[in-house]
Amino acid sequence: MPSPVRAEPLVPVEGPPPRSAPARSRTQRYERPILAGIATVAALLFFWGIWHSAYHSFYASAVRSMTDNPVAFLYGSFDPAGSITLDKLPGFLWPQALSAMVLGFHPWSLVVPQALEGVASVVLLHVVVRRWAGVPAGLLAAAFLTLTPVTVGLGRSVTEDAPFVLLLLLAAEATQRATAHARLRTLVLAGVWVGVAFQCKMLEAWAVLPALAVTYLVAAPTTLRRRIRDLAVAGTVMLTVSLSWMLAAALTPAAARPYLDGTTDNSPVALVVGYNFLTRFHALGVDAAGTGSIVADQAHSRAPVGMGNSVWKMFSPGLASQTGWLYPLAALGLAAGAYAVWRRRPGRTDPFLAGYLLWGVWLVTFFLVFSLGSVTGHTYYMGVVAVALSAMAAVAVTRVRRRSVLGAVLAVNVGWCAALTLYYPRFFAWSVAVAVVLALPALALFTVVGSRPRRAALAVALAAVLVVPTVWSASATSLRYNQPGGFGRIGPGSIATRNGALALDPAQQRVYAYLTAHRDGARYLAAVPRWQMAAPYILSDNASVLPLGGFTARVPYPTAAAFHHLIDTGRLRYVLLTKADVTPRALGAKTPGRALVRWAVEHCSPVRVPRYVLYRCGAAGHGGTDQPMSVNTKENSAGSA
Repeated sequence: MPSPVRAEPLVPVEGPPPRSAPARSRTQRYERPILAGIATVAALLFFWGIWHSAYHSFYASAVRSMTDNPVAFLYGSFDPAGSITLDKLPGFLWPQALSAMVLGFHPWSLVVPQALEGVASVVLLHVVVRRWAGVPAGLLAAAFLTLTPVTVGLGRSVTEDAPFVLLLLLAAEATQRATAHARLRTLVLAGVWVGVAFQCKMLEAWAVLPALAVTYLVAAPTTLRRRIRDLAVAGTVMLTVSLSWMLAAALTPAAARPYLDGTTDNSPVALVVGYNFLTRFHALGVDAAGTGSIVADQAHSRAPVGMGNSVWKMFSPGLASQTGWLYPLAALGLAAGAYAVWRRRPGRTDPFLAGYLLWGVWLVTFFLVFSLGSVTGHTYYMGVVAVALSAMAAVAVTRVRRRSVLGAVLAVNVGWCAALTLYYPRFFAWSVAVAVVLALPALALFTVVGSRPRRAALAVALAAVLVVPTVWSASATSLRYNQPGGFGRIGPGSIATRNGALALDPAQQRVYAYLTAHRDGARYLAAVPRWQMAAPYILSDNASVLPLGGFTARVPYPTAAAFHHLIDTGRLRYVLLTKADVTPRALGAKTPGRALVRWAVEHCSPVRVPRYVLYRCGAAGHGGTDQPMSVNTKENSAGSA
């Protein structure tokens, strides 16, 4: 029998003392209180003002519908009748739906899961970086992540990236343990976490695979054959978990589940591969139409001013002000790690090499993916980049021994922060002056004094670097610069989420009362040409309103045959429009939904209602004895009662 393979010793370089050390160091004694303080700050930033949360109408409508029945929950139905899904996989909304079931359906109850996930991400990043580079680096990484505006925004939003970041961190933590001991079951666990992350962000979750696979393949203390075998097993599990929802949707008869938004053929492949992946690279000439997806240039809008439209978009103020405050320090950590590996030639199983591969490949991969792919003007994509930036920046501060080099990069970082915030000169510009006042004496002392004063000078220099992003992050506590429940952008470019859907306005109440009183057993109260018109009725009363054309209004759902069948069988009696929908220009639009609107205008009977244009289809609409009815106040009151 072959002799067993002996693993190389796992001795960290300049790392924490071994676990078997009899006494805890002074740093370790203060670790938990400091970490608790960082987590408390994170919780305050994430939860502060949560009672002012607003509904994000599209996602919140889906959550309301998902609480209605298991099928809507599983598939992420936009409407309570289970007609059409979100234009994404629904995994990121499952925690929100569960929260709404437990706490009640409120704007703040939909934000709570993301806030908790954000705190967990901060703590978990500390754990992973601590194992790699020691306690100080772990604490710094947690602090850096907490004070990065995009992290605060995610903790106060309803977007996919808060659970996504946490799940990828769980995968990184499992990979780290699997690599240290060549443990297959732990590597499989990492694959499971990536598979669950796929349910939140689809193919974007697989962008972490190079980092995880390279780390294990290089640094696990076992034979190459076993490393390859372990990766194959874990990859198979990851693929199975990732594709589980798609497989369930593909195997379920179309009549037994909602139509898949974003597609022309009701295919999960079109939804995931075409609409939510290939369309993100339309700037590179990629055409997703052949996949059964809505055409790329119709599905996603261009980036707004300040977001950048080239491969340099990651350095544009719109993105960097949310994520990139620590670019110089992170670049130093990346370069210093490469230099240390080249100079020291560490053993293959060296823990520092493993950690450097994990975070270095993570950072480079996601940076390139977002540089080349469209983020459609959304900053919340950057949460997964902020994690790696925080880890690399922390290692730069704690590992780089040349004071002149570290001092120079700290100075550059202060200048970079000043330049970013001065792009918005009316947004707390005084923070730049504070940063400069702190930086000048601190950096001068840092390069010349002895060890103890140098530590104090370094602390002040770090404060100078962090003062501007801290001000940005803290601004989230003001509704002027961030409103919980939206997309999570913080600062002068934030957009308040309209909260009118908490209750219908008077005109909507009159329409709702009339439709309810004259529903006559129909499955739907009405069909509408846009999801925005359906959302208020779903949010306020969980009403079944049929949105024509899905999120983009270009999805061929329902088909003309299905639409007429709904009318002929009495499951749909009304089509609700605005006055803008019946103009010649609007009626002339060549989209599937507009074709149905044109048919309703030509063949159904108008009903006079304030501010809206309502058509009754079916028996009355085809020349029956029923006459068009006008809405009056008494009838509204009776209907509401």
